[in-house]
Amino acid sequence: MFTKLMANAGLPSQTLTQIWDVVDEKQGYLSRTGLYKALALTALAQQGKSINDKILESYSDQELPRPSLGDMGDLKNLSVRLHRDRNPTVLGYTYEELSALDTIKVELVPEKKGLILKHVEYEITSRRYHSTVLRRYNDFLAYQETLLQRYPYRMIPDLPPKKLVGVADRKFIEQRRKSLRRFLNLIARHPIMSHDQIVRYFHTFTGSDMQYRIKEHFRGAPDEFMTCEYALKSKEFVPLDTQLQFSNSRVHIRLLTDATLKMRNIAERIAERDTEYALDMLVLSKQLSTIANDTSSVSSWACGNCETWSQFKRGFKGVSSDCALLGEKASSLSIRIEDHVTEILSMFLDLLLAYKDLCDRHEKGVLRDHQRAIQKMGLYKKKKMSATVQGPAEANAVEQLEYRILKQENEISNMENRNYFSLHCVQMETQLIHANLEGLYCALQNLATEETQGYSQMASLWHNIRPLIDAILPERAVSSGATSPSTSPTNIKR
Repeated sequence: MFTKLMANAGLPSQTLTQIWDVVDEKQGYLSRTGLYKALALTALAQQGKSINDKILESYSDQELPRPSLGDMGDLKNLSVRLHRDRNPTVLGYTYEELSALDTIKVELVPEKKGLILKHVEYEITSRRYHSTVLRRYNDFLAYQETLLQRYPYRMIPDLPPKKLVGVADRKFIEQRRKSLRRFLNLIARHPIMSHDQIVRYFHTFTGSDMQYRIKEHFRGAPDEFMTCEYALKSKEFVPLDTQLQFSNSRVHIRLLTDATLKMRNIAERIAERDTEYALDMLVLSKQLSTIANDTSSVSSWACGNCETWSQFKRGFKGVSSDCALLGEKASSLSIRIEDHVTEILSMFLDLLLAYKDLCDRHEKGVLRDHQRAIQKMGLYKKKKMSATVQGPAEANAVEQLEYRILKQENEISNMENRNYFSLHCVQMETQLIHANLEGLYCALQNLATEETQGYSQMASLWHNIRPLIDAILPERAVSSGATSPSTSPTNIKR
């Protein structure tokens, strides 16, 4: 870290060596005082002064000079990485840092390809890899399967269901597109999986038959346990009360999942109501326009001396256009609620459900295999005891059983290590859930912002519409302070 810091000073390596010789206390590390001296000496060296251990004595009653170290962004990133490496039981990521890992866009390709069974194709753009590739739904399935084999101890979200295009409607296809986008972003923003070659391959491979190529390319690749440098030391990272903490976290996250699901459903209904309101305003606009543009003959035979119809025709035209604008504003609000509120909640919900699947895999997979191995070991030991009792005649059988027991002990040891590694990963994934909790705040903040802005715009339009309506029948216009006209049903005496 100190070397990186000094490299930013732009000084020759010989000068940096001289600075180190002055501040090095031969303790194997640099003290705070030594760091301050090094920074001051760096500043003096940048001013062209010679370096020695006496030069700072003249600053005993003065502020030490400050060096110019350029952009510190890389140093901050290095500091964060070092902190994470030294503290493997703390995730060390914020919601903002996770979101900055990548942003994936998924768009429908307009044309449906295929001669007999047509299919939907997706254009996928990655900000991190500066890539744009085309993928089919089956490519996503192969991608997910490959990730599960490589990372069985991590949260991998579910994919949306597959449905034939001939049966699927436009709404289903759009929902599936959004779900696939959430899936890709959750993987691309995972602190471990995002750096894997599988992710890079999916976002950069431009050849054909992706679903077969990705499986073939990573066939036989070891899982995370086999390649993680601290996998065999995982027991050191698992506290004694891990099972209790794990159980408590599952209860907590079940509550969080239920709450997030209900919040997501509420956001969907808000967007649906805005859409229905938009449709109602467009229908209202159309009906007012129909009245305004009516060309049927209406004579005094029908009207007598009543001019209301002609006044309606003149006035409804302006009201109609503003009602159409209301519909557009409501429709725009609905879209923004879906994109900025519903999608954030859905993404967090996908992550929570992936956590549930991970916990199920941990309990049904690692623990079940461990229990089976222990039972198998017990069976071998019983057979060995039985063969030993029978004497020299069963010596060969005893030797074979001893070999199997040794092999089984190694297998159990490996399973125990896997169990500890799985528990460690579950702890990290639990912390990842908490790091993403800020998404709920962002969703609520966006909801408040969009509702305030949207309804303010619509209120302004209604404010403009009111004088237009009053002008249609000025003699009947209700003053702004009145609640309802005398002929309103709410004012009829009974």
